[in-house]
Amino acid sequence: MTVAARACAICGKPQTDKFKPFCSARCADVDLNRWLKGSYVVPGKPLGEDDEAESAPDESAI
Repeated sequence: MTVAARACAICGKPQTDKFKPFCSARCADVDLNRWLKGSYVVPGKPLGEDDEAESAPDESAI
């Protein structure tokens, strides 16, 4: 029985052990950039107006 190599999560090339689940540092960096830009989002409870005010930093404390 042969084990098929898994595909890179970005480009589809075979993964390497060093950069799993990616094939290279470039694909890992592409994925990180997508997270930082907000292209990927982890779903959660939507913020209401009251929640946004509570999560904002208090400017009077500065």
